Amino acid sequence: MGKRHEARVLLALGLAGCAFLALLGAAAAKPAGRPRNVASEVWEATAGGEETEFLLVLAEQADLAGAARLGGREERISFVYEELKAVAERSQGDLRAELDRARVSYQSFYIVNMLAVEGDRALVSRLADRSDVQKVVANPRVRQILPPSESTGRQRGPLTVEWGVGRVNADDLWAQGYTGQGVVVGGQDTGYDWDHPALINQYRGYNGITATHDYNWHDAIHSGGGVCGADSPVPCDDGDHGTHTMGTIVGADDDNQIGVAPGAKWIGCRNMDRGVGTPTTYAECFQFFLAPYPVGGDPFSDGDPSKAPHVINNSWTCPPSEGCSWSTLRAIVENVRAAGILVVASAGNGGSACSTISDPPAIYGASFTVGATDSGDNIAGFSSRGPVVIDYSQRLKPDVSAPGVAVRSCVPGTSYSSKSGTSMAGPHVVGTAALLWSAQPCLIGDMAVTEWIIEQSARPVTSTACGGDASGRPNNVYGWGIVDALAAVELARSGLQIGKEARFSAGLQPDELIYTIGVSATGCSTFTQVVITDAVPLSTTFAWASTPYTFAGGVVTWTVPTLTFGSGISATLAVGLAHVPRGTILVNDSYGFYASEHVTPIMGAPLETLVPWRTVLVLVLKGWSDP
Repeated sequence: MGKRHEARVLLALGLAGCAFLALLGAAAAKPAGRPRNVASEVWEATAGGEETEFLLVLAEQADLAGAARLGGREERISFVYEELKAVAERSQGDLRAELDRARVSYQSFYIVNMLAVEGDRALVSRLADRSDVQKVVANPRVRQILPPSESTGRQRGPLTVEWGVGRVNADDLWAQGYTGQGVVVGGQDTGYDWDHPALINQYRGYNGITATHDYNWHDAIHSGGGVCGADSPVPCDDGDHGTHTMGTIVGADDDNQIGVAPGAKWIGCRNMDRGVGTPTTYAECFQFFLAPYPVGGDPFSDGDPSKAPHVINNSWTCPPSEGCSWSTLRAIVENVRAAGILVVASAGNGGSACSTISDPPAIYGASFTVGATDSGDNIAGFSSRGPVVIDYSQRLKPDVSAPGVAVRSCVPGTSYSSKSGTSMAGPHVVGTAALLWSAQPCLIGDMAVTEWIIEQSARPVTSTACGGDASGRPNNVYGWGIVDALAAVELARSGLQIGKEARFSAGLQPDELIYTIGVSATGCSTFTQVVITDAVPLSTTFAWASTPYTFAGGVVTWTVPTLTFGSGISATLAVGLAHVPRGTILVNDSYGFYASEHVTPIMGAPLETLVPWRTVLVLVLKGWSDP
């Protein structure tokens, strides 16, 4: 290469370098855009030098998978509490140190690994850039549209059972001696008038003579607070919504039977300031319920998970339309459920259109979501419907429905009033769970079985509106139906869940149909001398079965010594299809369960299976020509 040509190359490179540096300078001069992990609501709120409250959700979150492998509720809830705390304490150190150096105030959480911070855009940008921060989301003030009191014009005689209480058949269980005793319910709401005549004797902090609010009450409202003020050291309701909802769960006095489970105890947390809450107030209450602590105590060092409630009522919403991200509270609800605490959520009052269940916490799979019905068992016009689309899940909701129209309950002072809303329906389900657990205490902490029993025992109301199962149940209007506390206990007493699945052997033309029967113990009983039977369907032939088994007279039998609560057994039967025409529908409706405690068999639901035609693959060759 000649020197002249070499000089031209060097000159070109130099000019390119100058242009590149100029572009860098221009980029540096241009204001930086919103970081990808910062919510638009936070970015917009900090425009023009303004400050806002925001949540720093950290990248490291606790792995609670091990909780499912633990047997007892106490062991499980302690494990969840310690794991959540350990992750938060280990991973928040550097971040908290930076905030301390910058003299920035913050609130630390462990219920999900996050911090609540207030600051400007520069602080948001700096913190979002940290490798330990997953995302920055908004902490909006969310005003609830709370149902007003209604005048029903109806008179009540002494000890009249309210219509909703009777409709879920709670009083039938009272007659059997089950009133919710041994169960603690929690509620987060506008607060609670703890010494109302219908609530005082059920308050866990009251022994009939004196009251202690440590571990039984927490106020997440730290400024404002209306008539209660901020950080109220005693349970207080700055409205009437919370008192009304708790009355439907446990309320009773000498003249009023308003509560579904009057033998249960209650504890409470105020999460709204005169009807206005935030994601941090909701999170703070969930954190208190996981491990209650004394008034003014430290949730990290003073929490006692042994004092946690068994179920939490949530008659509130956190609408994304008001800046509450649909994902913000999801991990919190999932963590609480992993600890063995049932999270009941009202569906919302956005009906009657489909996909109006759109607000946390009702949208989550980990929430047990409740729609509202009237005294004629019709869905209320205001009751929100599924499916859930805001998180792209198409999740079927609600799970169940319950009375929620013209529900009479207590309000602050010594008064009573009627209200309508899904806020009134959720407490009926909380009370139903308490009655179920008082009758079958072995179910406490087992969320999957508890929810299954309440769903399967609900009075069926079919609907094909808003999609859902083709049979109309469950559906996106009523869920599985209207809760029935008596039927739930009776189903739990039967103590069994039996079902069957079918699959064909591999190949283009399967020659075997393989049945798997599953039986699980869902009540508190132990079954002995257990026998499972299944008849070989007509037109098929016995091929093989899981061992040990016996086969005689076209019936396969499996024998197991015992079946205890929380355990399950399965058996497999394969039948030959050599003489079955393709397209035939095979019906297997003769499989059942016997035990020394159940001489009369408990039969499984019929299972229909279509024998497939031969699968033919046609190879199509498409001609082509070279250009």
